[in-house]
Amino acid sequence: MDSPTLQRTPTTTIDLDAYFKRIGYGGAGKPTLDTLAAIQLRHTEAIAFENLNPLMGWPVRLDAESLQQKLVRDGRGGYCFEQNLLLKHALDRLGFRVTGLAARVLWNMPEGTVPPRSHMLLLVDLDEARYVVDAGFGGVTLTGPLRLELDIEQATPHEPFRLVKTDEEFIEQVKIGDNWISLYRFSLVEQLLPDYEMANWYVSTHPNSRFVAGLLAARPAPDRRYGLLNNQLTVHHRAGGKDRRLITSVTEMRETLEGEFRIVLPNAPELDEALARLIANEP
Repeated sequence: MDSPTLQRTPTTTIDLDAYFKRIGYGGAGKPTLDTLAAIQLRHTEAIAFENLNPLMGWPVRLDAESLQQKLVRDGRGGYCFEQNLLLKHALDRLGFRVTGLAARVLWNMPEGTVPPRSHMLLLVDLDEARYVVDAGFGGVTLTGPLRLELDIEQATPHEPFRLVKTDEEFIEQVKIGDNWISLYRFSLVEQLLPDYEMANWYVSTHPNSRFVAGLLAARPAPDRRYGLLNNQLTVHHRAGGKDRRLITSVTEMRETLEGEFRIVLPNAPELDEALARLIANEP
């Protein structure tokens, strides 16, 4: 029996019309750079990064039907595996040549740390060049394709990004102010669905995983980025500066998730219980 893999030709039924409606995309469906850039931007602005399932003790399923149900029909968000697998299925249906990759996260990690390959990203091969595409890194996720070219500053709809090389791997960096900050490092070795399933099981169930122990949510808007760490909301303005606010009630937390992050919240007692624990445990 063949094992499940991420095929280069679509093997799942993705409702592109529903996906396009979810992200607010009404453009052409041809596999071009303009199409890719428009879909990536719309996707990141419409579908929030969030980890409510692990926080509530619910499973995170990566099959195509579950991804469509949660992120498209139910109006929820998700983290890297969910976001980028859904995006990959849609791009596959449109005729893009897409390869799934894996990365070691360097963002906020102490120098010298060797983390596991716990992040998913995509490589899209167009006729003129290859591009890194990532809709699921959270607070500073890419909002536009990044050309696979070293040591050049590349504009995106938000911050500038670049790629640098170390040994046989690439490092993706974002420019914040005058500083280049490393986000993750990755190789071009293709990853298959079982690879993501294993990493996903760890980050969604291990008691030391930040996705199990705390709440993270993020969504870019045209002139800002919203970020939520447990009960602290931060708004980073593209024009400069940021605002912070501490959320002190479950009602306010639900309003924030539904408002700034545009998440349709499940009607489940586990959610309010998890949010109450977060607020009670934060100083």
